[in-house]
Amino acid sequence: MPNNPIAWTPQQGSQTAFLTCSAFECLYGGTRGPGKTDALLMDFAQHVGQGYGAGWRGILFRRTYKQLDDVVTRTKRWFPQIFRDAEYSKGGFAWRFEGGEELLLRHMDNPDDYWNYHGHEYPWVGWEELTNWPDLKCYEAMKSCCRSSYPDMPRKYRATCNPYGVGHNAVKKYFVDPAPFGCPSYDDSGRARVYIHGNIHENRKLLDADPDYMRNLQGITDENRRKAWLFGDWDITAGGALDDVWDRRIHVVRPFKIPASWHCDRSFDWGSAKPFSVGWWAESNGDEAVMADGQRRCFPPGTLFRVGEWYGCSEKQDNVGIQLNSVDIGRGIYKKEQNLQNLYGIRYFGRGPADSSIFDRLDDDSIANKVNTGYREAGGSGDVFVPCNKAAGSRRIGLELIRTRLKAAMEKPMETPGLYVFDTCADWIRTVPVLERSEKDPEDVNTDGEDHAYDETRYRAMHRRGQAVSTGLRL
Repeated sequence: MPNNPIAWTPQQGSQTAFLTCSAFECLYGGTRGPGKTDALLMDFAQHVGQGYGAGWRGILFRRTYKQLDDVVTRTKRWFPQIFRDAEYSKGGFAWRFEGGEELLLRHMDNPDDYWNYHGHEYPWVGWEELTNWPDLKCYEAMKSCCRSSYPDMPRKYRATCNPYGVGHNAVKKYFVDPAPFGCPSYDDSGRARVYIHGNIHENRKLLDADPDYMRNLQGITDENRRKAWLFGDWDITAGGALDDVWDRRIHVVRPFKIPASWHCDRSFDWGSAKPFSVGWWAESNGDEAVMADGQRRCFPPGTLFRVGEWYGCSEKQDNVGIQLNSVDIGRGIYKKEQNLQNLYGIRYFGRGPADSSIFDRLDDDSIANKVNTGYREAGGSGDVFVPCNKAAGSRRIGLELIRTRLKAAMEKPMETPGLYVFDTCADWIRTVPVLERSEKDPEDVNTDGEDHAYDETRYRAMHRRGQAVSTGLRL
């Protein structure tokens, strides 16, 4: 501002690129420490005092109010130095500037919170730590509010985050995968979005002031978290619940013919508004199998191979179901498993576990019976599923069983039953390895994540032809 000393200036590199980005959507990601939060605040601030007056109105979100503490602290550090007449309303969590401009600091935990802002106008919308949200539903909902009645007003949709976290997959798919860093991709309406990658080594001010900060990052024992925060690596397993027992190079295998003596069945997690998930499994009895590369291997009896899947998810939105009715799901199960039988030499699929709630009667029938009806109409016979084990503690034990099986597959020699996934099961590979542990119960996964394929895998891990697995753990 005129007659004020310079309080803050962007460092060359990613901060400058972020502040000058002309795309409607821009995500500033990368390692810890390049100055993402400060740059996000300054992206709004650079338009204060530029003649827009009360029309320049912004809103910055974190998932909880508690998480706003650091943002508030940073605004109190910078804004009074830059805008001497700026006023902060502690009760309103808002900054108001001399020209009438306003920046609101808010929380948004779930998509229903959007209705607190429906109809509002915010030409600037910011999201701090976007990977903290389990999906992009909140982010997408607020786009309708990024507007202005002033024709020449900038419209800017901005976010920051590191790799890792419950929303890692959704953010990576939306921002990182479509185009190289710094290059735009476009939505259906032609609006551009850009991912800008920041690196801790750009922030000389931080490194000069705190030379031990790099050692803190280098000393992180969790390999995936270290790769995410030290290198900004998006090609990690970022969930937390299975990180230490998952290795794609080991657990994902090319399809092979299933020995006739192996048992095959299905598992199912129901969903309508949310995705449903059907998994088809082959269970080793110890007999030799010929792998895709011609190698002959014997697996410990009980080893599971996920040979196929059907994931009822919207093509346009992650974690949104396709609302297919139960009879049509039954028909689809029959059709898809006929294809699996032909591909892999499987004689039949037996009954497998499904969420026990589908056996509850609604409108004089149950979802399970409707699935059976569709399955039989398509040419199948018998019942498709049996109730899964939902005894007290089953969620915790299910996670431990999956972890135990994945770990067993990594051991040489392999002595106990493992778990593998055919490389054709893309939705399992996309959603299961990245699930976070629950903050409320670290012995369970975060159910805000996309956990549908995980749940039916858990049902199958605890199931042996109608009986719960003997685990040595009490249900």
